[in-house]
Amino acid sequence: MNVILFGPPAAGKGTQARLLVEKHGMRQLSTGDMLRAARASGSELGQKVAGIMDRGDLVSDEIVIALIEEKIETCGADKSYIFDGFPRTVAQAEALDALMDKHATRVDAVVRLEVDEEKVIARIGKRFSEEGRADDNPESFKVRLDRYFADTAPLLPYYEGQERLHKVDGMKTIEEVAAQIDEVLSGLEG
Repeated sequence: MNVILFGPPAAGKGTQARLLVEKHGMRQLSTGDMLRAARASGSELGQKVAGIMDRGDLVSDEIVIALIEEKIETCGADKSYIFDGFPRTVAQAEALDALMDKHATRVDAVVRLEVDEEKVIARIGKRFSEEGRADDNPESFKVRLDRYFADTAPLLPYYEGQERLHKVDGMKTIEEVAAQIDEVLSGLEG
């Protein structure tokens, strides 16, 4: 089973993805983690990614899709994946569908973590002070949040039209959100 975790930055996608990895043995494909690893590598691509991320801009579809395809080809298309932070646009969703078709699989569910914007901003301030992630500085985060709402809003009807969108309350405790996600996935297996 392949799942997309959908929600704004700091909605808890990474936390929930790690829980799904532990509980179900799925593989997490976090574009944020992949991009931070490229940035840390110091390579030419990493330096380019760093400049984009520091401005709060989104990395091009071509770079992100190539990173995801590389991971799927390395790990195997027969595995179950959690897409964390991807897709962000309808064009990326269409590219992901084409990539999954190419590997004779599909995205089974899109789980949207619904959160309160003001509380997410407070969460990110705490994460920035504790972890010091450069892409979580208040200025970059505000740009990322605005871009999320502008660019990803069209994904809702895209996935609703395919009857793959499932909403959960992302403001509940980590355990309660995980239970809601498990309920969604159990409903798909039955």
